[in-house]
Amino acid sequence: MAIGIRRREFIGTFGGAAAVWPLAARTQQALPVVGFLHPGFSEDNVSLLAAFREGLAETGYDEGRSVAIEYRWSQNHIDRLPALAAELVQRRVAVIAAVGGTLPALAAKAATTTIPIVFDVGEDPVKLGLVASLARPGGNLTGINFLTVELAAKRLELIRELVPTATRVAVLVNTVSTASTETQLRDLEAAARPMGLQVQVVSANTSHEIDAAFASFSRELPNALFVGTGTFFRSRRMQLVLLATRYAVPAMYSLRDFVEIGGLISYGANLTDAYRQVGVYSGRIIKGAKPLDLPVEQASKFQLVINLQAARVLGLDTPAKLLALADEVIE
Repeated sequence: MAIGIRRREFIGTFGGAAAVWPLAARTQQALPVVGFLHPGFSEDNVSLLAAFREGLAETGYDEGRSVAIEYRWSQNHIDRLPALAAELVQRRVAVIAAVGGTLPALAAKAATTTIPIVFDVGEDPVKLGLVASLARPGGNLTGINFLTVELAAKRLELIRELVPTATRVAVLVNTVSTASTETQLRDLEAAARPMGLQVQVVSANTSHEIDAAFASFSRELPNALFVGTGTFFRSRRMQLVLLATRYAVPAMYSLRDFVEIGGLISYGANLTDAYRQVGVYSGRIIKGAKPLDLPVEQASKFQLVINLQAARVLGLDTPAKLLALADEVIE
Protein backbone atom coordinates (compact mmCIF):
# COMPACT_ATOMS: atom_id res chain seq x y z
CA MET A 1 0.00 0.00 0.00
CA ALA A 2 2.82 2.32 0.92
CA ILE A 3 4.47 1.53 -2.38
CA GLY A 4 1.27 2.48 -4.22
CA ILE A 5 1.09 5.78 -2.35
CA ARG A 6 4.68 6.59 -3.15
CA ARG A 7 4.03 5.73 -6.81
CA ARG A 8 1.02 8.07 -6.92
CA GLU A 9 3.05 10.81 -5.20
CA PHE A 10 5.81 10.36 -7.79
CA ILE A 11 3.34 10.52 -10.66
CA GLY A 12 1.72 13.59 -9.15
CA THR A 13 5.05 15.30 -8.69
CA PHE A 14 6.19 14.42 -12.20
CA GLY A 15 2.89 15.60 -13.63
CA GLY A 16 3.20 18.91 -11.79
CA ALA A 17 6.72 19.42 -13.16
CA ALA A 18 5.51 18.57 -16.66
CA ALA A 19 2.85 21.25 -16.32
CA VAL A 20 5.44 23.83 -15.27
CA TRP A 21 8.08 23.03 -17.90
CA PRO A 22 5.93 23.82 -20.96
CA LEU A 23 4.87 27.06 -19.27
CA ALA A 24 8.52 28.04 -18.78
CA ALA A 25 9.26 27.07 -22.37
CA ARG A 26 6.30 29.12 -23.60
CA THR A 27 7.51 32.10 -21.55
CA GLN A 28 10.99 31.81 -23.04
CA GLN A 29 9.57 31.48 -26.57
CA ALA A 30 7.38 34.52 -26.00
CA LEU A 31 10.44 36.74 -25.57
CA PRO A 32 11.53 38.69 -28.64
CA VAL A 33 14.80 37.31 -29.98
CA VAL A 34 17.75 39.39 -31.17
CA GLY A 35 20.25 37.72 -33.49
CA PHE A 36 23.86 38.78 -32.81
CA LEU A 37 26.28 38.15 -35.69
CA HIS A 38 30.01 38.81 -35.22
CA PRO A 39 33.15 37.70 -37.09
CA GLY A 40 35.32 37.34 -33.98
CA PHE A 41 35.41 35.51 -30.64
CA SER A 42 33.13 36.13 -27.65
CA GLU A 43 36.09 36.31 -25.25
CA ASP A 44 37.68 39.15 -27.24
CA ASN A 45 34.55 41.28 -27.10
CA VAL A 46 33.33 41.14 -23.50
CA SER A 47 33.24 44.92 -22.99
CA LEU A 48 31.63 45.56 -26.38
CA LEU A 49 28.99 42.93 -25.73
CA ALA A 50 28.27 44.58 -22.37
CA ALA A 51 27.79 47.89 -24.19
CA PHE A 52 25.38 46.25 -26.66
CA ARG A 53 23.34 44.83 -23.77
CA GLU A 54 23.40 48.24 -22.10
CA GLY A 55 21.86 49.77 -25.21
CA LEU A 56 19.12 47.15 -25.23
CA ALA A 57 18.48 47.83 -21.54
CA GLU A 58 18.09 51.56 -22.26
CA THR A 59 15.07 50.67 -24.40
CA GLY A 60 13.63 48.36 -21.74
CA TYR A 61 15.05 44.99 -22.80
CA ASP A 62 17.13 42.91 -20.36
CA GLU A 63 18.63 39.67 -21.64
CA GLY A 64 16.90 36.62 -20.18
CA ARG A 65 14.03 38.63 -18.75
CA SER A 66 12.45 40.62 -21.55
CA VAL A 67 14.60 39.65 -24.55
CA ALA A 68 16.59 36.63 -25.70
CA ILE A 69 19.81 36.87 -27.71
CA GLU A 70 20.99 34.26 -30.19
CA TYR A 71 24.77 34.59 -30.62
CA ARG A 72 26.66 33.61 -33.73
CA TRP A 73 30.46 34.05 -33.63
CA SER A 74 32.47 33.09 -36.73
CA GLN A 75 35.73 33.03 -34.70
CA ASN A 76 37.70 34.77 -37.46
CA HIS A 77 36.44 32.26 -40.07
CA ILE A 78 34.92 34.90 -42.33
CA ASP A 79 33.63 32.30 -44.79
CA ARG A 80 31.21 31.06 -42.09
CA LEU A 81 29.34 34.38 -41.84
CA PRO A 82 26.77 33.68 -44.61
CA ALA A 83 25.79 30.35 -43.02
CA LEU A 84 25.56 31.89 -39.56
CA ALA A 85 23.40 34.72 -40.91
CA ALA A 86 21.15 32.14 -42.57
CA GLU A 87 20.77 30.34 -39.22
CA LEU A 88 19.51 33.55 -37.61
CA VAL A 89 17.04 34.05 -40.45
CA GLN A 90 15.75 30.49 -40.01
CA ARG A 91 15.42 31.20 -36.28
CA ARG A 92 13.07 34.07 -37.27
CA VAL A 93 14.70 36.57 -34.95
CA ALA A 94 13.07 39.98 -34.54
CA VAL A 95 16.22 41.85 -35.56
CA ILE A 96 19.82 40.99 -36.49
CA ALA A 97 22.65 43.00 -34.94
CA ALA A 98 25.38 42.47 -37.55
CA VAL A 99 28.43 43.95 -35.86
CA GLY A 100 32.19 43.79 -36.14
CA GLY A 101 32.59 45.45 -39.53
CA THR A 102 31.49 45.32 -43.13
CA LEU A 103 31.45 41.55 -43.74
CA PRO A 104 28.78 40.63 -41.13
CA ALA A 105 26.57 43.44 -42.45
CA LEU A 106 26.91 42.21 -46.04
CA ALA A 107 26.29 38.60 -44.97
CA ALA A 108 23.12 39.57 -43.11
CA LYS A 109 21.92 41.72 -46.01
CA ALA A 110 22.37 38.81 -48.41
CA ALA A 111 20.47 36.48 -46.07
CA THR A 112 17.23 38.46 -45.71
CA THR A 113 15.29 41.34 -47.20
CA THR A 114 12.59 41.30 -44.51
CA ILE A 115 14.18 40.90 -41.07
CA PRO A 116 15.51 44.27 -39.78
CA ILE A 117 19.31 44.53 -39.58
CA VAL A 118 21.37 46.94 -37.47
CA PHE A 119 25.03 47.20 -38.49
CA ASP A 120 28.18 48.94 -37.34
CA VAL A 121 30.71 49.65 -40.09
CA GLY A 122 33.83 51.74 -40.43
CA GLU A 123 33.18 52.56 -44.09
CA ASP A 124 30.55 54.62 -45.86
CA PRO A 125 27.43 52.38 -45.79
CA VAL A 126 26.02 54.11 -48.88
CA LYS A 127 29.12 53.22 -50.95
CA LEU A 128 28.92 49.68 -49.57
CA GLY A 129 25.34 49.40 -50.84
CA LEU A 130 23.92 48.76 -47.38
CA VAL A 131 21.58 51.78 -47.41
CA ALA A 132 20.20 54.23 -49.95
CA SER A 133 21.20 57.26 -47.87
CA LEU A 134 22.23 58.07 -44.31
CA ALA A 135 19.08 60.09 -43.55
CA ARG A 136 16.62 57.67 -45.19
CA PRO A 137 18.23 54.23 -45.27
CA GLY A 138 15.38 52.50 -47.12
CA GLY A 139 15.04 48.73 -47.07
CA ASN A 140 15.62 46.68 -43.92
CA LEU A 141 19.01 48.01 -42.78
CA THR A 142 20.25 50.87 -40.63
CA GLY A 143 23.04 51.28 -38.12
CA ILE A 144 26.17 53.07 -37.02
CA ASN A 145 29.04 54.40 -39.13
CA PHE A 146 32.12 55.06 -36.99
CA LEU A 147 34.27 56.31 -39.89
CA THR A 148 37.28 54.11 -39.16
CA VAL A 149 38.49 53.90 -42.75
CA GLU A 150 37.94 57.59 -43.50
CA LEU A 151 40.26 58.56 -40.62
CA ALA A 152 43.31 56.85 -42.15
CA ALA A 153 44.86 60.10 -43.41
CA LYS A 154 44.42 61.78 -40.01
CA ARG A 155 46.14 58.85 -38.29
CA LEU A 156 49.08 59.19 -40.65
CA GLU A 157 49.39 62.89 -39.78
CA LEU A 158 49.39 62.08 -36.06
CA ILE A 159 52.07 59.38 -36.25
CA ARG A 160 54.19 61.81 -38.31
CA GLU A 161 53.76 64.40 -35.52
CA LEU A 162 55.08 61.84 -33.06
CA VAL A 163 57.91 60.67 -35.34
CA PRO A 164 58.78 63.82 -37.36
CA THR A 165 61.91 62.28 -38.90
CA ALA A 166 59.97 59.38 -40.44
CA THR A 167 60.43 58.86 -44.17
CA ARG A 168 59.07 55.32 -44.56
CA VAL A 169 55.88 53.96 -43.02
CA ALA A 170 54.87 50.31 -43.14
CA VAL A 171 51.12 49.73 -43.44
CA LEU A 172 49.81 46.43 -42.11
CA VAL A 173 46.54 45.44 -43.79
CA ASN A 174 44.15 42.52 -43.62
CA THR A 175 43.12 41.75 -47.19
CA VAL A 176 40.01 39.71 -46.31
CA SER A 177 37.91 42.87 -46.61
CA THR A 178 39.11 44.02 -50.04
CA ALA A 179 36.94 47.13 -50.32
CA SER A 180 37.99 48.67 -47.00
CA THR A 181 41.65 47.83 -47.62
CA GLU A 182 41.60 49.54 -51.01
CA THR A 183 39.88 52.64 -49.60
CA GLN A 184 42.30 52.82 -46.71
CA LEU A 185 45.39 52.48 -48.90
CA ARG A 186 44.13 55.03 -51.41
CA ASP A 187 43.59 57.60 -48.66
CA LEU A 188 46.92 56.81 -47.01
CA GLU A 189 48.95 57.07 -50.19
CA ALA A 190 47.27 60.37 -51.09
CA ALA A 191 48.10 61.75 -47.62
CA ALA A 192 51.66 60.38 -47.66
CA ARG A 193 52.78 62.05 -50.88
CA PRO A 194 52.75 65.69 -49.68
CA MET A 195 54.49 64.58 -46.48
CA GLY A 196 57.29 62.98 -48.46
CA LEU A 197 56.52 59.59 -46.90
CA GLN A 198 57.13 56.28 -48.63
CA VAL A 199 54.40 53.71 -47.90
CA GLN A 200 55.32 50.02 -47.65
CA VAL A 201 52.24 47.76 -47.69
CA VAL A 202 52.41 44.46 -45.81
CA SER A 203 49.43 42.09 -45.64
CA ALA A 204 48.60 39.67 -42.83
CA ASN A 205 45.50 37.49 -42.66
CA THR A 206 46.65 35.04 -39.98
CA SER A 207 48.58 35.14 -36.72
CA HIS A 208 51.54 33.47 -38.45
CA GLU A 209 51.52 36.12 -41.18
CA ILE A 210 51.62 38.87 -38.54
CA ASP A 211 54.78 37.26 -37.12
CA ALA A 212 56.24 37.02 -40.63
CA ALA A 213 55.44 40.68 -41.35
CA PHE A 214 57.37 41.86 -38.30
CA ALA A 215 60.23 39.46 -39.06
CA SER A 216 60.55 41.16 -42.44
CA PHE A 217 61.03 44.49 -40.62
CA SER A 218 64.28 43.21 -39.11
CA ARG A 219 65.82 43.39 -42.58
CA GLU A 220 64.68 46.97 -43.18
CA LEU A 221 63.03 48.57 -40.17
CA PRO A 222 60.35 51.16 -41.08
CA ASN A 223 60.34 54.47 -39.21
CA ALA A 224 56.73 53.87 -38.17
CA LEU A 225 53.96 51.32 -38.51
CA PHE A 226 50.34 51.98 -39.41
CA VAL A 227 48.12 49.09 -38.29
CA GLY A 228 45.00 48.80 -40.46
CA THR A 229 41.46 48.41 -39.21
CA GLY A 230 39.29 45.35 -38.74
CA THR A 231 38.09 42.76 -36.27
CA PHE A 232 40.98 40.39 -36.99
CA PHE A 233 43.67 42.89 -35.96
CA ARG A 234 41.65 43.82 -32.88
CA SER A 235 41.48 40.14 -31.89
CA ARG A 236 45.29 39.97 -32.25
CA ARG A 237 45.99 43.26 -30.47
CA MET A 238 48.20 41.73 -27.77
CA GLN A 239 50.36 40.04 -30.39
CA LEU A 240 50.64 43.27 -32.40
CA VAL A 241 51.53 45.44 -29.41
CA LEU A 242 54.16 42.98 -28.16
CA LEU A 243 55.77 42.68 -31.60
CA ALA A 244 55.81 46.46 -32.11
CA THR A 245 57.60 46.75 -28.75
CA ARG A 246 60.05 43.94 -29.51
CA TYR A 247 60.99 45.41 -32.89
CA ALA A 248 61.00 48.96 -31.47
CA VAL A 249 58.74 50.35 -34.19
CA PRO A 250 56.34 53.22 -33.32
CA ALA A 251 52.85 52.02 -34.22
CA MET A 252 49.57 53.84 -34.83
CA TYR A 253 46.30 52.02 -34.13
CA SER A 254 42.63 52.78 -34.79
CA LEU A 255 41.26 51.88 -31.36
CA ARG A 256 41.97 52.68 -27.72
CA ASP A 257 42.01 48.92 -26.95
CA PHE A 258 45.56 48.68 -28.32
CA VAL A 259 46.93 51.59 -26.32
CA GLU A 260 45.49 50.51 -22.98
CA ILE A 261 47.53 47.28 -23.19
CA GLY A 262 50.79 49.04 -24.08
CA GLY A 263 50.39 50.31 -27.64
CA LEU A 264 51.82 53.72 -28.50
CA ILE A 265 49.02 55.82 -29.99
CA SER A 266 45.50 55.48 -31.38
CA TYR A 267 42.94 57.71 -33.02
CA GLY A 268 39.38 56.72 -33.76
CA ALA A 269 35.76 56.66 -32.74
CA ASN A 270 34.52 55.23 -29.45
CA LEU A 271 33.70 51.65 -30.43
CA THR A 272 32.02 50.93 -27.10
CA ASP A 273 29.53 53.70 -27.73
CA ALA A 274 28.88 52.37 -31.25
CA TYR A 275 27.92 48.96 -29.83
CA ARG A 276 25.68 50.61 -27.25
CA GLN A 277 23.91 52.50 -30.04
CA VAL A 278 23.44 49.26 -32.01
CA GLY A 279 21.71 47.90 -28.89
CA VAL A 280 19.51 51.01 -28.68
CA TYR A 281 18.48 50.71 -32.34
CA SER A 282 17.80 46.98 -31.93
CA GLY A 283 15.53 47.72 -28.96
CA ARG A 284 13.69 50.45 -30.83
CA ILE A 285 13.06 48.08 -33.72
CA ILE A 286 11.66 45.43 -31.36
CA LYS A 287 9.29 48.13 -30.10
CA GLY A 288 8.05 48.66 -33.64
CA ALA A 289 10.38 51.20 -35.30
CA LYS A 290 11.29 50.48 -38.91
CA PRO A 291 14.93 50.65 -40.14
CA LEU A 292 13.97 53.02 -42.95
CA ASP A 293 12.82 55.54 -40.31
CA LEU A 294 16.03 55.30 -38.27
CA PRO A 295 18.83 57.37 -39.87
CA VAL A 296 22.32 55.93 -39.91
CA GLU A 297 24.20 57.43 -36.97
CA GLN A 298 27.68 58.76 -37.69
CA ALA A 299 30.37 59.06 -35.05
CA SER A 300 31.04 62.67 -34.13
CA LYS A 301 33.52 62.22 -31.27
CA PHE A 302 36.98 60.79 -31.90
CA GLN A 303 39.54 59.83 -29.29
CA LEU A 304 43.27 60.48 -29.46
CA VAL A 305 44.97 58.27 -26.88
CA ILE A 306 48.71 58.28 -26.16
CA ASN A 307 50.69 55.88 -23.97
CA LEU A 308 53.63 57.82 -22.52
CA GLN A 309 55.30 54.71 -21.11
CA ALA A 310 55.34 53.15 -24.58
CA ALA A 311 56.80 56.40 -25.97
CA ARG A 312 59.59 56.35 -23.39
CA VAL A 313 60.43 52.72 -24.17
CA LEU A 314 60.81 53.71 -27.82
CA GLY A 315 62.92 56.76 -26.92
CA LEU A 316 60.34 59.21 -28.28
CA ASP A 317 59.75 62.73 -26.99
CA THR A 318 56.04 63.35 -27.21
CA PRO A 319 55.42 66.91 -28.50
CA ALA A 320 53.51 69.19 -26.14
CA LYS A 321 51.17 70.03 -29.01
CA LEU A 322 50.20 66.38 -29.38
CA LEU A 323 49.70 65.96 -25.64
CA ALA A 324 47.41 68.98 -25.63
CA LEU A 325 45.31 67.42 -28.37
CA ALA A 326 45.06 64.05 -26.61
CA ASP A 327 41.74 63.01 -25.08
CA GLU A 328 43.57 60.59 -22.82
CA VAL A 329 47.21 60.17 -21.83
CA ILE A 330 48.16 56.86 -20.24
CA GLU A 331 51.18 57.21 -17.97
